[in-house]
Amino acid sequence: MRRLAGVLVHLTVGLWLVPTTAFAQDAAEAAVSYNALDTLWVLVAAILVFFMQTGFGMIESGLVRAKNASNVLMKNLVDFSFAALGFYVFGYAIMFGGSGPIVGTSGWFLVGAESAADGVPLEAFWLFQAVFAGTAATIVSGSVAERFKFSSYMVVSFLVTAFLYPVVGHWVWGGGWLGDYGFHDFAGSTVVHAVGGTCALTAAYLVGPRIGRFHSDGSASPIMGHNMPIATLGMFILWVGWYGFNAGSALSMSDPELVARIAINTTLAPAAGVLTTMSIAWIRFGKPDLSMSLNGALGGLVGITAPCAVVSSGSSIFIGIIAGLVVVWGVDLLNRVQIDDPVGAIPVHGFNGVWGTLAVGFFGEAALGSPLDGLFLGGGFAQLGSQALGVVACVSFTLVSAWVLLKTVDAVMGLRVSRETEIRGLDLEEHGVESYAGFQIFLTD
Repeated sequence: MRRLAGVLVHLTVGLWLVPTTAFAQDAAEAAVSYNALDTLWVLVAAILVFFMQTGFGMIESGLVRAKNASNVLMKNLVDFSFAALGFYVFGYAIMFGGSGPIVGTSGWFLVGAESAADGVPLEAFWLFQAVFAGTAATIVSGSVAERFKFSSYMVVSFLVTAFLYPVVGHWVWGGGWLGDYGFHDFAGSTVVHAVGGTCALTAAYLVGPRIGRFHSDGSASPIMGHNMPIATLGMFILWVGWYGFNAGSALSMSDPELVARIAINTTLAPAAGVLTTMSIAWIRFGKPDLSMSLNGALGGLVGITAPCAVVSSGSSIFIGIIAGLVVVWGVDLLNRVQIDDPVGAIPVHGFNGVWGTLAVGFFGEAALGSPLDGLFLGGGFAQLGSQALGVVACVSFTLVSAWVLLKTVDAVMGLRVSRETEIRGLDLEEHGVESYAGFQIFLTD
């Protein structure tokens, strides 16, 4: 018995040591092929994109009423938490697990998964992609603010990041079918923003407008946000994070000119978007509106996300100007059809995600890496056709999937809080907190 116990001990230790030693040797050999500078850049970019969650939280909480600020912030918190876990278990495999035309089928829990970026470890590449997934889900939270059940929102957030978003990501970035048609989306105008914006549009439509937002005669009453300084801070944080979003998508510093071109385009387009929306608001309302200008910056950032690597700096200004027009047009359209979007997420991300993707077909330059020259560069309609095909396919899939998902959640759990909860505020009713509890007055005996 003692001899048998000794054999078992040696066998157990041996089985543990052999794979561990082999893994260490494999890791050491793999580490030789890693590029330290590229890995550092991808990690820094991932951290910048993660910091965008703060920006989303600030701008969304600032643009809603004080009684719902904590609820919006809680949604942003769980968005990334679900994105990290869902993308770890399911999302990465669906998005990058093989070159099948529709979905990936390997790498669940990252077991056997590989990095899709040369010279960058799997863990670094996964982190960069996971923060993108979190961004797509966060877009939804602002569009349904002030009336969406938190429990239902958690289910929607998880399923979007774990399954819906990765499918579209696979089509474009994971070796799926759209890559065969020359579709170009460098950093995610469609994959992230149009997908998130389409989910936001679907959710806002199904949950309905806030109490008092629209009237029977078709007119709309503005419901002002409670903290414009916080909203402005959020916009600037998002702008800073966007340098990681766009320039980080190069996944390398081997071409400094490329990274620098992306950075300058990520500066000029939102600047043009700000001035465009500010000017239109000034002309229409007699005053330069801050909230419209903030969304003008974000619209310009979304619009330049797909073409940022393949257009000139001059073209990026035109893209930003049109993005600003899209923001204003989008807000007017939503008001006419009585879809309530408290933070402007649908025009900013959804409509401008489409515009940014199509912009490759107008302004893209083959000399800068576009599959073909765009229409305005003498390339004809070929690239524009590829971009339009990708937009239609991705938006249609997202619209149908989001509709089925939300209708199912509505049937099982319900989407909207009660009228009493909405009037009192979701902070107290759903979370038992007040965002500004210091203003309470307590009377003592």
